Amino acid sequence: MVMMSQTNPSHCIRMEISQYKSGYASLFSGANSANAFRHRMSNIAFPWNSSKTSQNMHVNIIGEKIKRENKIIVAASPPTEDAVVATEPLTKEDLVGYLASGCKPKDKWRIGTEHEKFGFDLKTLHPMTYEQISHLLNAISERFDWEKIMEGDNIIGLKQGKQSISLEPGGQFELSGAPLETLHQTCAEVNSHLYQVKAVAEEMGIGFIGIGFQPKWERKDIPVMPKGRYEIMRNYMPKVGSLGLDMMFRTCTVQVNLDFSSEVDMIRKFRAGLALQPIATALFANSPFTDGKPNGYLSMRSHIWTDTDNNRAGMLPFVFDDSFGFEQYVEYALDVPMYFVYRKKKYIDCAGLSFRDFLAGKLLPIPGEYPTLNDWENHLTTIFPEVRLKRYLEMRGADGGPWRRLCALPAFWVGLLYDDISLQNVLDMTSDWTQEERQIGLKTPFRDGLLKHVADEVLKFAKDGLERRGYKETGFLNEVAEVVRTGLTPAEKLLDLYYGKWGQNVDPVFEELLY
Repeated sequence: MVMMSQTNPSHCIRMEISQYKSGYASLFSGANSANAFRHRMSNIAFPWNSSKTSQNMHVNIIGEKIKRENKIIVAASPPTEDAVVATEPLTKEDLVGYLASGCKPKDKWRIGTEHEKFGFDLKTLHPMTYEQISHLLNAISERFDWEKIMEGDNIIGLKQGKQSISLEPGGQFELSGAPLETLHQTCAEVNSHLYQVKAVAEEMGIGFIGIGFQPKWERKDIPVMPKGRYEIMRNYMPKVGSLGLDMMFRTCTVQVNLDFSSEVDMIRKFRAGLALQPIATALFANSPFTDGKPNGYLSMRSHIWTDTDNNRAGMLPFVFDDSFGFEQYVEYALDVPMYFVYRKKKYIDCAGLSFRDFLAGKLLPIPGEYPTLNDWENHLTTIFPEVRLKRYLEMRGADGGPWRRLCALPAFWVGLLYDDISLQNVLDMTSDWTQEERQIGLKTPFRDGLLKHVADEVLKFAKDGLERRGYKETGFLNEVAEVVRTGLTPAEKLLDLYYGKWGQNVDPVFEELLY
C-alpha cells in the first residue's frame, strides 16, 4: 500500500539528529535543503495514488495534486511509466529526500494493513487457477465498483480509492488497505473485503484460507500469474538462494505499515520493530505444514526467508549502529541487486545489476538512461527485510492467518510504536539485546527465563499503548493475549489437531482456517 505524505520534507529536518548521532545532520540541516529537494523534484512525475474521482491528477512527492493531461495513473503492477523524465540525474541526496518526505506530524499518522490469502477449489482443494482468479476479479469489479488494473490483456488487480487488490506470484490474493486512523476502521476494512471476496468466490465454489504457507500442494501444482516482474524474479531466485521460489509461490503474510514524524522517530521505531519482530513471528506462527505433512517449523514462512536472497532479506543489524539514518538505508538499498526497470509498458530484466550504475547512467540494458524517483520507489519494493523502510515502515514478520489475527497484528504494533511511553519501554528493554537474542522463539531460554515471559511484558506495553490512544482498541489484542497466556502458538494448535482429531491428514486445515 501507499501512505501518502501529508507534509513536506521539512518535517524531517530536526536539529535533534545531531544530538542523537553524528555525521549526518548536514544533509538536512535547514530549510534550504528541503526547498532544494522540492525544486529538484518538481519536474518528475510521482504516480502513486489515484481514484475514479482523480483520474486527471497525479501526486507529487509532497502530497500536492497537480493537473497533468488526461492520464490515469494507478499505483499497482505494472509500474506506471514516468510521464516526465528528469532533466538532470538524481543524486543520493534526492533518494534520501524521498524517504524523508514520508515524515508527518503525529496527528497525520495512519495505519495501513496488508494481508494475503490462498484461494482454493472447495471440492478438490486445488489452488485457484488464473482463469478462476480472472473471473473473480472481474466479478468483484463489476459488483462492488472496483477499477480494474490490467497488464496487457490480463486483469491483475483492482483499485478502489486508496485500497488495492493484487496478485502475488502464485495467485495469493492480497488486499493492500487504505491508510486509516483507528484499528476499528482497519478491521472493518478487512471484514468488508472478505465479505466482497466471499460473496463472489462462494458462487464459484472457491474458498480462501488464512495460513502462512501452502499446507498441501507442491510448488509444481501452483499456478503462475501472468505478471512480467514475476517472470524476472522466477528466473533470478534460484541463483541466489534455495527457497526463493517457495517464498514467491507458497507463502502468505499479514503486515502493517506505520508512519514516523522525523528521522529520529523512524530510527526508534525501526529498532523496536526489528528487535521485537521474532516475537511477532512467534506469536503469529501459523505455517507448520508443507506438502501435506508437518515440516518441522512453526513458521515455515519465516524459515523460507533464511535462504531466499540474503542480499535483500533479514534483520539488518546496521539499523542498530549509531550512524544509522535515512542516508544509511539508502546506501544499503543501493547495494541490493536490482530486478527490473519498467519502460514502454515492458519489464527490462536487470536482475543482479547495480542501482548505483543506474544512477551513473551505466545500466547495461539501457545505457545512458538515468533513474527517476519512480524507478527508486519500484526498487525499494524489491527489498525484503523483516522491517522495510519506504516513506513509512512496514512490519513484515507475521504469517497469514484467520481474520481475528488480521486485526490483531496491526493492534500489536500500533500499541507499541504509536505510543511514546510504550515505544520507550520497548527500546529500554531491548537496548542491550545482542544480534543473536533478536532472532529467537517463544520457548527459547532467554537470560533468566523464557522469551515467553518477555512476550508477556511486550503485550502489556502494547495494551497500555492502545489504552492511552483512547479509541477502545485493546480488544483486538485478545488473539495475541491467548497465545501469550497459554504459550501455544497457532501452529502448535494446528499440529495438535493434525496428530489428534484430523488423524494425521492435513486436508481439514482448509476448513479450520477458511475465511
